[in-house]
Amino acid sequence: MTTPQNIESQHTLLTAVARLDELRVRDSLAGAGSDAEALDRAGLLELLALSEVVARKAAYGRQLTVRAAREAGASWSQIGAALGTSKQAAWESHMRWIDVQAEVFGRPGQMGFDEDDVARARAVAGGPEEG
Repeated sequence: MTTPQNIESQHTLLTAVARLDELRVRDSLAGAGSDAEALDRAGLLELLALSEVVARKAAYGRQLTVRAAREAGASWSQIGAALGTSKQAAWESHMRWIDVQAEVFGRPGQMGFDEDDVARARAVAGGPEEG
């Protein structure tokens, strides 16, 4: 069965988006006067799994950019504004991401953060009132 876990390591964000787009276009053209065939169950399940892979990879990249912005001196107010949210919501989202990275450390196919990485990430994050 196609799952995000099965295909995530096979794709970068760009290749996952390209394949996702290919499948979406193929499916949307089917029945619209095109020779393209509609996706079968396996194709639709791959499309769903790829959607999840893209969401995960994009979210990971987003949080890495949040961390880089903090390291560059951006305040949580500035980060929240850039994300279209409040400083508190941006900070909380980032802290949850750090917690998830700690949870997945050492799992096959996952990088995650060891204890030192978590400590450094929390130090960079500071509190929502900082910066």
